[in-house]
Amino acid sequence: MADAPRITLLGTGTMGVGMAHSMLRAGLPLTVWNRHVETARPLADDGATVAENLTAAVRDADVVVTMLFDEDAVADVMEQAAGAMQEGAVWVQSATVGREGIARLARFAEQHGLTMVDAPVVGTKQPAEDGALTVLAAGPDRTRDVVQPVFDAVGAKTVWLGDEPGPASAMKLVANSWVAMLTVGTAQGVQQARAFGLDPAKFLETVSGGAADSPYLQTKGKAILEERFDPQFGLDGLLKDLRLIRAASADAGVPSTVVDALVAAFEKASDAGHGGEDIAAVATSFQPPAGAPAV
Repeated sequence: MADAPRITLLGTGTMGVGMAHSMLRAGLPLTVWNRHVETARPLADDGATVAENLTAAVRDADVVVTMLFDEDAVADVMEQAAGAMQEGAVWVQSATVGREGIARLARFAEQHGLTMVDAPVVGTKQPAEDGALTVLAAGPDRTRDVVQPVFDAVGAKTVWLGDEPGPASAMKLVANSWVAMLTVGTAQGVQQARAFGLDPAKFLETVSGGAADSPYLQTKGKAILEERFDPQFGLDGLLKDLRLIRAASADAGVPSTVVDALVAAFEKASDAGHGGEDIAAVATSFQPPAGAPAV
């Protein structure tokens, strides 16, 4: 195998495109495939090989990365791709599929003689473009030399959590639960300030520089103030993850009171038509009813 592993990326959505750019910038030989090929075609201008045929896309790859929406999408694609992968290739599973989902996909990998690394990423559109994601990884030690160049290309750091699939996907649920709480907390703060007759920008100024401040709070807070909801992390994607978090919490005996509230807030925004927008659009769930007086 060449020093630079040959990579095939399956899925060129918001995150996949950014990861592709980062891999190409690192000089990794990259083939990309997407169910809707027109989404992948622009990557040819950046140096990627764009495959229209799925089995052809994976045939010569040393590493196959799945960055698709959910477990069903991953399972459907890999059902078609598994038989075409070369012996010794490593499957890097980066979609957020939850604890049960990664267990089912790991069983699928075993049944088809595939070596899987469980490797979801923490971060959104811009970190993906910048190669600044955090990669959460769990898989056999023997795969590390093969997959680390990929992880180094897309991520600022890799956190290895075990030598079998599962722990990385579990940690991704913990991380996304925290992201959802920060987003909802920021949204509620901005909307409360508005409802109380205050300048909501003063809320961000009030917490700025204090112990409760964070770059994330300021970034999402400004997006909410400006109603700028171009998707960095799609709202329906986080809603999908929150449902996985709720199920995993129930299985582990963790009270779901907070997660239930998060699901309700994101469902309300999605039902109002904001599912394709950024997660900051959850702020619409905290707007007072039309005509409600400020207090």
